[in-house]
Amino acid sequence: MSIHTCEVTMPEHGESRAVLVTGAAGGIGTATIDTLAKRGYRVYAGVRAESPHLEAMPGVQTLPLDVTSPEDIAAAAAEVTTRQHGHGLHAVINNAGVIVHGPLELVPPAELHRQFDVNVHGPAEVTRAFLPMLRQGRGRVINVSAPTARVAVPYNGPIGASKAALESLSDAARVELAPWGIPVVIVIPGSVDTAIFTKADAAARKALVDADPDRVALYQSRLEAVAAAMANLKSSPPQTVADTIVRAVEAARPKARYVANSDARLMMLVSRLPRRLRDRMLTRTLGLHKVASDAL
Repeated sequence: MSIHTCEVTMPEHGESRAVLVTGAAGGIGTATIDTLAKRGYRVYAGVRAESPHLEAMPGVQTLPLDVTSPEDIAAAAAEVTTRQHGHGLHAVINNAGVIVHGPLELVPPAELHRQFDVNVHGPAEVTRAFLPMLRQGRGRVINVSAPTARVAVPYNGPIGASKAALESLSDAARVELAPWGIPVVIVIPGSVDTAIFTKADAAARKALVDADPDRVALYQSRLEAVAAAMANLKSSPPQTVADTIVRAVEAARPKARYVANSDARLMMLVSRLPRRLRDRMLTRTLGLHKVASDAL
């Protein structure tokens, strides 16, 4: 896939400032790119496939970037370095992510590995590759996390564990990179109306079809209860998270964490509860207290 460029005259507040956004093809990524481009930033949009809707945006340049591919990452870093002519980057926004969910007993090993490859190893390798440009541009790193990094939700263990690992790496990197004035920021969205959840549900259903039926039967009623509870959850539009990311991009002294919407803020409060109380609250919220035991 080739790089696509649409030039634009930058307004003063965004002039010469460039950002890289991974996971750019839809949802939060596309909303973030659209907002930054309109504010005058040059945006490098990392995508895994042709994305005409991005290629048509003024100020946006798409480039092939699968965050699990060392070759893609190296090529993207080389390309952006050449195009920036020594000006560096103002921000690297690690937005690419996947959601793997289901009972840990039934999650295929390959899916668990994929969860960490995309959500943990990907941001780490992208950040490492672009750090020279962040030093040049006195830029910052923005990592998109999830409330489940702080509150372990049953049947969402893989996504929660991967985001907890991402936050841990972010906290360490914030101190490590402080000598160069490179802030490392975590943005925490809650439930967002994007296709990532649909894809996750489809992958989880496939995993159940391929799993041992006897083991699936052990969880069936509980999974149905959780699905019913989650169906009532209200989702925010991607723009809510995009606006929060832009705040982190433009802040003179960015905070270590930004919480994007109300349900994420509620989860941050829940994370402070004693663990036993938190477990009971989650059990009731997900309707699991009404389900008879399926244990053998």
